[in-house]
Amino acid sequence: MIISSPLELDETDDLQDDSSSDLGSLPPVEVREIIVPVEMHGQRLDRMLVLAVPEFSRSYLQQLLEDGAVTRAQVTHLKASLKVKAGEVWTIELRATPQSQAFQPELMALSVVYQDAHLFILDKPAGLVVHPAPGHWSGTLMNGLLGLDAALMDLPRAGIVHRLDKDTSGLMVVARTRQAMDGLVKKIAAREVKRQYLAVSDRPWVGARQRAVELPIGRDPANRLRMAVVDLSKNSGKLAKTHFHVLDQSVQGSLVRCILETGRTHQIRVHMASLQMPLVGDAIYGGSPHDLMPRQALHADQLGFDHPVSGETLAFRSPLPADLKHLLQAWALSYNESA
Repeated sequence: MIISSPLELDETDDLQDDSSSDLGSLPPVEVREIIVPVEMHGQRLDRMLVLAVPEFSRSYLQQLLEDGAVTRAQVTHLKASLKVKAGEVWTIELRATPQSQAFQPELMALSVVYQDAHLFILDKPAGLVVHPAPGHWSGTLMNGLLGLDAALMDLPRAGIVHRLDKDTSGLMVVARTRQAMDGLVKKIAAREVKRQYLAVSDRPWVGARQRAVELPIGRDPANRLRMAVVDLSKNSGKLAKTHFHVLDQSVQGSLVRCILETGRTHQIRVHMASLQMPLVGDAIYGGSPHDLMPRQALHADQLGFDHPVSGETLAFRSPLPADLKHLLQAWALSYNESA
């Protein structure tokens, strides 16, 4: 079974491939003793564990360290940066963690728009978490995928190559084979996967009806729980570009087509907020609550790419979910399905 590190569940962040470890043969508890060799003297504790127990992933060993499974002289140590000394005797309990147990198949009613031997195209409802993470170790899209296709157990992240935030609805592509997964990762990196979204703000759009926003995005220095437009000379972040096209306006608000050129964490939400156009229901970025929209008003309605194996051109559309449809009707915002 492939295990990878838990990921933050963000709106549209593209996932790159990572190495994972097989925990399928792990016994309920195995206590392993480690005598620190001379060549590991002065290493960080977490680094020593990775070198001493190479058959397991760094993230899994880090989970064990945080869970109190690492001891020296019967004293538990949690500090990853602790320097070890040659000749010290350490023990580590190799046991299941909530994270490792999270990669379990669950029967779930998933909306499969398309499938072949290499791909699934899914229409994700709002409220469904994509990947297991703290607070969501079960009931995620990944659990449902493993229940849908047991072969996904052999792929990193069960074939998930990009993700949507819990409260964003719409289309996602999932790989069913390693060949397809490698191909999709390359296509996303080359910006060959076309993703379009519909967003609603309760603010009036000012200026040209079409514009591009190219602003770098990183962790908000003042609030690490959210993202922000950042100055790359002072903060870490990544370049991000979104194209916006106003589809309709009314007294209540604006319906906007959003086209991703890059796929950064919370990219559309951050760029819309930078235009003083936060999404309805998006409290994190200044959006106003609304009874008809109990989540951020964002829907991934279009997805297109060339098949990573056959080369066939694929294009998909997702109909408006009920909450977004009702909001547009209430605000007299017109949406043309062909827009």
